[in-house]
Amino acid sequence: RFNWSELVPLQLWGRTLGLQTENSQFLLEGMPFRIFGGSMHYFRVPREYWEDRMLKMKACGLNTLTTYVPWNLHEQQRGKFDFSRNLDLEAFLSLAAKNGLWVILRPGPYICSEWDLGGLPSWLLQDPEMQLRTTYKGFTEAVDAYFDHLMPIVVPLQARGPIIAVQVENEYGSYAKDPNYMTYVKMALLNRGIVELLMTSDNKNGLSFGLVEGALATVNFQKLEPGLLKYLDTVQRDQPKMVMEYWTGWFDNWGGPHYVFDADEMVNTVASILKLGASINLYMFHGGTNFGFMNGALEADEYKSDVTSYDYDAVLTEAGDYTSKFFKLRQLFSMIIGQPLPLPPMIESKASYGAILLHQYISLWDVLPSLLQPIKSELPINMENLHLNDSSGQSYGYVLYETVIFGGGHLHSRDHVRDRAQVFVNTMYVGELDYNTVELSLPEGQGFRQLRLLVENRGRVNYGLALNEQRKGLIGDVFLNKTPLRNFKIYSLEMKPSFMKSLRHVAGWSAVPDYFVGPAFFRGRLWIEHQPQDTFLKLQGWEKGVVFVNGQNLGRYWKIGPQETLYLPGPWLWKGSNEIVIFEERTAGRIIQSVDIPYLGRTQYVD
Repeated sequence: RFNWSELVPLQLWGRTLGLQTENSQFLLEGMPFRIFGGSMHYFRVPREYWEDRMLKMKACGLNTLTTYVPWNLHEQQRGKFDFSRNLDLEAFLSLAAKNGLWVILRPGPYICSEWDLGGLPSWLLQDPEMQLRTTYKGFTEAVDAYFDHLMPIVVPLQARGPIIAVQVENEYGSYAKDPNYMTYVKMALLNRGIVELLMTSDNKNGLSFGLVEGALATVNFQKLEPGLLKYLDTVQRDQPKMVMEYWTGWFDNWGGPHYVFDADEMVNTVASILKLGASINLYMFHGGTNFGFMNGALEADEYKSDVTSYDYDAVLTEAGDYTSKFFKLRQLFSMIIGQPLPLPPMIESKASYGAILLHQYISLWDVLPSLLQPIKSELPINMENLHLNDSSGQSYGYVLYETVIFGGGHLHSRDHVRDRAQVFVNTMYVGELDYNTVELSLPEGQGFRQLRLLVENRGRVNYGLALNEQRKGLIGDVFLNKTPLRNFKIYSLEMKPSFMKSLRHVAGWSAVPDYFVGPAFFRGRLWIEHQPQDTFLKLQGWEKGVVFVNGQNLGRYWKIGPQETLYLPGPWLWKGSNEIVIFEERTAGRIIQSVDIPYLGRTQYVD
């Protein structure tokens, strides 16, 4: 039996052989084994829901869970490691074992995953010479220090736990800047006690460039081209075939459509892959959410940032509900396994809490003096190099650059704005600078005035060859009438929990007037009588900003779409009073709606 389902982690405590390859098939503890995997990322799903999603994996017929490990969350400041609460990797992996799921771990250090800088910490970019994903000393020293903390958590969960395979880096064949790098990562794993089967993962074009001796090559795709799996034989003989990422849907960018992938086409392709004798991992089984400022971005012809939702049109929705893909796959897997699957868990009902009035506001300009200490600098400084967070710089959010000008004229960014700047003279909005708009006219005026540039980091590119160029904020000089601006006051607006807490007690909150433009913070209350449930916040009438609920950053909204609702997990709400704070960059509404159905935008089928 391919899916030898009695073979579950807790019954094989202290196994000796692990996952092996022999004559084009996998063996687990010496028995033929087929991987039916699904990807789900602990950092994109509230901890309270981890087990529910795992039970749904089992009910679909899967035997293996695949997860990335995001370095930039576990080491947000250099040398300070966090594996607690929603980042408790050990608890997540142990829960997988408890629920009868094997694990393929993908610890990076680079993970791609539509995640800011592909999971690499932004403080790496403080070094102007940094060469990410190479054997450059500044990079390998940081990886070594991180792996020294990560691997002691992971190593005990091999033979005595659920981990049956570990991936070496991620899609390196599409980057391939250093022929020694993959060997370095492999040895970094082996030297710290990784003993399970090693794998690499690449798309077809990168496959031959991403190999490393001693690791099984696997392939990633959505459409099964003729001969694609046979192509694996050209890079490695007599090895089992594995699709590490079978893309069940696709991700969305701001300003684009909500991509969907036809359920029947998907299931037929999965059936064809299995018919060819291959193992498979569904990327994603459950996508979840890019909470906070953690979304990645694309840079092909132009820069496009990813939306907050990572629904991905996956097998489960962003909120963990079933889709037609789930039931079609369950039918397919149960036929192959040839025995009954566990019953799918009941779905959690969603709540519609109605209209929430944002009754108070405070302008960003009124917050500055009381809450933020500016950094003074003659030259503009990019976000990562600001002297903050124990010298780890600023990673996410906004930076405000202030300087004094005399008169108006022609403002030119020389394409040094990353990624989008709202420009103000005193508090008057003048326009925006970004990748497409690099110049503005500033109105003439009497005497000295303040020029303010509020720059948003919209998310660092996570894939492609431009990773070393992902510094944010102002990355060089901005010119007024051909003279570079000097003598800045620079305010960091990372909007961390400590800042949001102090905002609560700052003086100057007042009733919202009939018409008001941001940038400003707005607040209101959501009262919940009973046990809180998941809901979705609809921000009709608002333009662009970020939503915080009880101090948790839900992520960004933007009226250009496609995403129109933000997922608000029930466990983040309290019975009784809940505080909602919105940072709105421009035009504010008066209310937001709590609805029980998500709206992710007009759909377009993936070609």
